[in-house]
Amino acid sequence: MSKRFQGNIISASAITASGPLQTASAKGVWSLAEQTVFAGAEDWPVPGLSQVNGFFAGRLDFSGANTIDEIDFVTEGNATDFGDLTVSRGAIGGFSSSTRGVWGGGFTGSAWSNVIDYITMASSGNATDFGDLSSLRASTAGSSNSTRGLFSGGSDATTNTRRNTIEYVTIASTGNTTDFGDLTAARRQGQGCGSSTRSLCFAGGSLDSGSSDVIDYVTIGSTGNATDFGDLSSARRQVGSCSNTTRAIFAGGLSTNTIEFVAIDTTGNATDFGDLRLGVEASCCASSITAVIGYSTSNEIQKVSIATTGDATDFGDATTGNIGAGISDGHGGLS
Repeated sequence: MSKRFQGNIISASAITASGPLQTASAKGVWSLAEQTVFAGAEDWPVPGLSQVNGFFAGRLDFSGANTIDEIDFVTEGNATDFGDLTVSRGAIGGFSSSTRGVWGGGFTGSAWSNVIDYITMASSGNATDFGDLSSLRASTAGSSNSTRGLFSGGSDATTNTRRNTIEYVTIASTGNTTDFGDLTAARRQGQGCGSSTRSLCFAGGSLDSGSSDVIDYVTIGSTGNATDFGDLSSARRQVGSCSNTTRAIFAGGLSTNTIEFVAIDTTGNATDFGDLRLGVEASCCASSITAVIGYSTSNEIQKVSIATTGDATDFGDATTGNIGAGISDGHGGLS
């Protein structure tokens, strides 16, 4: 459907839609006469389907890349090139508000990094320097609400061992990270996601002590140490994660294609959701409806409907065969 509605929504001032009906947010109250006219013309808008984009940056492994891919949750299909990170690197953490995407840390292929980059998601282009992590670090877990972003855990450059550190930034500003608290256990290659009030950090491990099944949470608007949430069904690391406002999805990981979920506002162990096609390192981003998952060994991108359960299906292809940390402008922390 390519028709556009005329924007006669009852509000303080007239509102004119800028997108097609399927992707325009139908806010406000329609009069009965307007409903009759638009329904008769088959111009009825679908609320809640505003344009939502996802982004994947760098690489999941330690080889390093500067690629930033962009996907469209509404139209689906292949990813397109958005721009470049300021420094090529892999094993980075990421989070976002509805307007700005942020990635931090990682490994350049020859050196550890404390660099934090950001993009303005509404316009394509290269990333800009945001600030620095408190130390050179890779494999952090990123999570955020609309104002604050967290980097949790990771590998320390001097010893290549796990960290339990949680740090945060205010996404709308720039600058270095501030201490938030500690995870319940040190870990690297974990992942994060959450709601507007709660951040989850889960899984991970280290090069010398395997993987973890632990899920932690913090109240993102405050500071303090993490609390135990529950467990995944098995220990794993480099699991893709994303969320809408109520449900967090955990997908894949080294040697498993399992997808699991939890209700964010409760506590407890993860529940089976379905399966991915591949059991490898994965990365996720989400709209309020769809979780999109990419792989470290393939350029294919898959999707699941977050509110239901079932196996992943095809979404499109990434521009490269090793997708990086995922963020979006419509994830569960933004409502």
